[in-house]
Amino acid sequence: MLLHERLKDWRVILASASPRRHELLTGLGIPFAVEYNPDIEETIDKTLSPETIPLSLAQQKSLAFPRPLAPDELLITADTLVYCCNQILGKPHSRDEAVEMLQLLSGETHTVWTGVFLRTTAASRSFTAATQVTFALLSKEEITYYVDIYKPYDKAGAYGAQDWIGFMGITHIQGSYFNVMGFPVQLFYRNLESFLKLHHPIDI
Repeated sequence: MLLHERLKDWRVILASASPRRHELLTGLGIPFAVEYNPDIEETIDKTLSPETIPLSLAQQKSLAFPRPLAPDELLITADTLVYCCNQILGKPHSRDEAVEMLQLLSGETHTVWTGVFLRTTAASRSFTAATQVTFALLSKEEITYYVDIYKPYDKAGAYGAQDWIGFMGITHIQGSYFNVMGFPVQLFYRNLESFLKLHHPIDI
């Protein structure tokens, strides 16, 4: 049975404002609604390892969902972070911070971590994805042009692989390209598929 057939009795909710996640989930042919808590304050626990921080944030988002789930609802939350030179990079809060992040990534290989959390009223499942991304050396003019024109303030690491800077700057990707965009759709598909084999709305 295909995944979209398994989902026919579920109402899928994506708790994310990210247009990239909306686009990627739509590409899987999964009907979904968008609901999220716009007031959640994400708290990074720096005692955690880099690969577990985005999963912790995804769980925070899930538990901060603004209402109880119905028995036939399935909630999806996710968070993406960039790890480079022993530094954790989330979304930049200013132009200067965005420029500093891209200067750090220039000429380096970094890791993009995404944590995904699935939850129903009966069960939950979580998983992470990692992708290695290498940038060429970027000039200060290239960096400031990108930040001023594309304003990447909603992107972890201050860049989008699908943007101009990704086209001209990324030399190598090892792992899921879609994970770099913010959602590891292939890994999500397989995890959701196995999750639904164990859970059904009528069993809740």
